[in-house]
Amino acid sequence: MTISTSSTWTGMVPVDDTALAVTDTGGPGIPVVYLNGQFATQGYWRRVVAELGADFRHISYDERARGRKSKRSADYSFEAAVRDVDAVLAARGVDQAMVVGWSYGAVVAAHWANRNPERTLGVVLVDGAFPYDWLDEAMEQRIRKLFRRLNLFMPLLRPTGLTPRMNAEQMANSNIELGRLSRESELGPVLDAIAVPVRYVVASGTSLGSRGDEQERIRAGLDSATARNPHIRISAKVTSNHGAILKKDFRAVAEAVREVAALRHGHDQQSV
Repeated sequence: MTISTSSTWTGMVPVDDTALAVTDTGGPGIPVVYLNGQFATQGYWRRVVAELGADFRHISYDERARGRKSKRSADYSFEAAVRDVDAVLAARGVDQAMVVGWSYGAVVAAHWANRNPERTLGVVLVDGAFPYDWLDEAMEQRIRKLFRRLNLFMPLLRPTGLTPRMNAEQMANSNIELGRLSRESELGPVLDAIAVPVRYVVASGTSLGSRGDEQERIRAGLDSATARNPHIRISAKVTSNHGAILKKDFRAVAEAVREVAALRHGHDQQSV
């Protein structure tokens, strides 16, 4: 049972050894939980939330050591990220929700939906959760080098909440773990098993750390998933790159959410 609230709530939700900054707009609409990019914050979703408005109940949060308020942790693993979805929904009295994830958050959303079929009202994946073997030894070294370089100036931005309170090794390990989880042999079966509507909004061009057409080749890995699972479709291919998609193409993301909600409504009507 989902408990509805009438007004916006903001606060801290304890989980494991940490606490997460959460925002819940309340209201009677379909609960939508937003899952952020790997080192991003809930603020990235503000345009999508505003576009969808009061027809939905919007739940967003900053992951461990992200944003200005979420606390540090001894565990920044992917499994911790999946557990955090459960902790936030439980704290807000939400049993069933639509999950909307961007980048890293898309992979979290896919895993959560796979593990919670009765609780998942639908899934929207924004330029992430592409089953493709992009991680090799050379890429792992590139990732470690990138985060060592970024760590030279990231501490200066941490008070603003724009960069995580994680060190270079922790950030690199998180990114490398994502690469392993994104392999076709790992992510493919997760996507194959999802039995609720899944809609992708796919960006164009590069992302941080990518070169040439690497990102487009990774996105092409989605073709096998859509061929195998009829629940998975591409809602839109937009012109924005990976980093700008929630800013420039928020309407396409909102439209994918509405599309999934309409499919869910039709399913509920048939079940009556």
